[in-house]
Amino acid sequence: MRVIMQNQQGFTLVGVIFILVVLGILGAAMLTLSQVQTSTGTFALQGARAYAAAQSGIEWGINRALPPNNSCVSTSSLTIEGFRVTVGCTGLSVTEGASIYTVYTLTSVAEMGDYGGDEYFSRRIEARVTDAR
Repeated sequence: MRVIMQNQQGFTLVGVIFILVVLGILGAAMLTLSQVQTSTGTFALQGARAYAAAQSGIEWGINRALPPNNSCVSTSSLTIEGFRVTVGCTGLSVTEGASIYTVYTLTSVAEMGDYGGDEYFSRRIEARVTDAR
């Protein structure tokens, strides 16, 4: 007995196309995930560099504000490793009994890139120091 299957032609083609589409979607998803993972590492590194630049600005401001310099400038701009660092300083004179000292409030903002852009990184640090002895 001989059976002829003429109606079964082309069924394998549908299955192959389905598998190719699914594999293409999985490949695109893996590529996107890989790019996001790479960007995340880069952004974390730039954020850490911005924090270090802002911290350097604070240390520079403390060095300027406290003796022997005693120079608390309201705003100063620096460039540290490609970051624009703006250091602000205000002093408040305080009297406690017979002691008179100054409390300095320092603010440091480190920025790289253009605000709103994909490559914009910024960190802000604030510190208070005194020249009391």
